[in-house]
This record gives sequence, C-alpha cells and structure tokens, in this order.
Amino acid sequence: MLVNIHEAKTHFSALVKRAAGGEEIVIGRAGTPVAKLVPFRDERGARRPGLWKGQVRIGPDFDELPDDLAAAFAE
Repeated sequence: MLVNIHEAKTHFSALVKRAAGGEEIVIGRAGTPVAKLVPFRDERGARRPGLWKGQVRIGPDFDELPDDLAAAFAE
C-alpha cells in the first residue's frame, strides 16, 4: 500500500497499528516511494549462557580501588 506523506502524518497511529499487524506500508512523496513502515522483528536471537566461558579472565585485584581514585570520590 502506498500512502503520501501528508496522509501518513495524518493517520500515523493507524498505519503503525497496521504495520504491527504484519502489513508493509510504503510512504511516498509525489507518488514516488521514499520510505517503508514495516513490522518490527527482533533479530538478536536467543541468548546462549556460557558462550564466553573460559575466554574472559577477571584479575585478582578487580575489586580493589586505588587510593587516588578513592580519594577522588571522597571529595
């Protein structure tokens, strides 16, 4: 479906609802397509816990705060 920019601005909420339902809305300027409103798809995929196991090392002094930095926070 092609809608002009003015119509898209006027009926934006309705167009977003239709896009969320799976429809692709093409927005045009003077009849020429310039943008597309499409449904959002999360493409990150499922998390895989433990993927970095054995690849990250935390130093033994990680929790120690240097004196100069502690002094800066105390001011």
